[in-house]
Amino acid sequence: MIRLQGALPERYTDASPEELAAWIGAAKRSLGERLLILGHHYQRDEVMAWADARGDSFGLSRIAASKRDAEFVVFCGVHFMAESADVLTAPHQQVLLPDLNAGCSMADMADIDAVEEAWDALGRVTDVERIVPITYMNSSAALKAFVGDHGGAVCTSSNARAVLSWALDPAGSGVAVGEKVLFFPDQHLGRNTGFELGYDASDMAVWNPRLDMGGLEDAAVKQATLLLWKGHCSVHQRFRPEHVEAFRAEHPEGIVLVHPECAHEVVVLADRVGSTDAIIREVEAAAPGSTIGIATEIHLVKRLADEHPDKHVTCLDPLVCPCSTMFRIDAAHLAWILEGLVEGEVRNRIVVDEAAATLARVALERMLAIT
Repeated sequence: MIRLQGALPERYTDASPEELAAWIGAAKRSLGERLLILGHHYQRDEVMAWADARGDSFGLSRIAASKRDAEFVVFCGVHFMAESADVLTAPHQQVLLPDLNAGCSMADMADIDAVEEAWDALGRVTDVERIVPITYMNSSAALKAFVGDHGGAVCTSSNARAVLSWALDPAGSGVAVGEKVLFFPDQHLGRNTGFELGYDASDMAVWNPRLDMGGLEDAAVKQATLLLWKGHCSVHQRFRPEHVEAFRAEHPEGIVLVHPECAHEVVVLADRVGSTDAIIREVEAAAPGSTIGIATEIHLVKRLADEHPDKHVTCLDPLVCPCSTMFRIDAAHLAWILEGLVEGEVRNRIVVDEAAATLARVALERMLAIT
């Protein structure tokens, strides 16, 4: 997805960290309760230092929606997060993204055109009325709107099991919503959740949007219960079984925590698998002196290590890889956004058109009703 973020004025690019901190602090004081700064867990420390709230993507959007006094919501995250915040906040609130180029490579792997083409293709070999589309929170507002319009729901890494259970009713209550799920954009979260629910590899098929009919034979489409979009997180896909094995060899009593966006062969080796917030809670609950190896983004791992000096917290990948798009937002962009607000200029506002926002809200509210 192409976004247009121009270069910052030299005032910001040439400023020292101390100057940027002074400008951010002054702007924040000037704006007072009109301003709410949200920081995703993967953000740089220089940005998180100014966050009024930190959390995962949906948690932060819900916080934004609950803070009705805030006229300006500055979302230090990526584009789809700011879109979700705009969908959920009140009309008088404006959501800003400090750097428009802060996107999400996973979210961009499933665009609305490709999903609509897949839906049409599926309709030629099976009854799409019995397919429930489920989109991960890491997706555009257009995809959330598609899901809302076709009877599906959004899910997060913490409630994917509940949402897929709702869609397929594996408990056999007789009120199944559908016979199949089209899950996008992250194949790994879909696969790991499917295994957790008791499905096996024969129940799953990967839909490759670059190939005709997703690269699948008609029989494979009809047989699969879970159609998994061929998408992934560029950070979490880096973690491999050998990283877990090396950690266990060095720390036999260590604890392995893994995000469900990792490949299934990594997930099965973990002691705990969970969302970003779940990983944070596990580290907080671990006994002093614990050694913990984590498979997730390095900024969060480093922050957890700094905040828990009584525990040894390390990243399972020795060649640490930050989320390059999250990394785009820095103190310079935050200062530029905030000083613009002080001057009466709203920069980088994220607006979801009302038609898409209405349907996306349906999909989000379905998720809330399920969980």
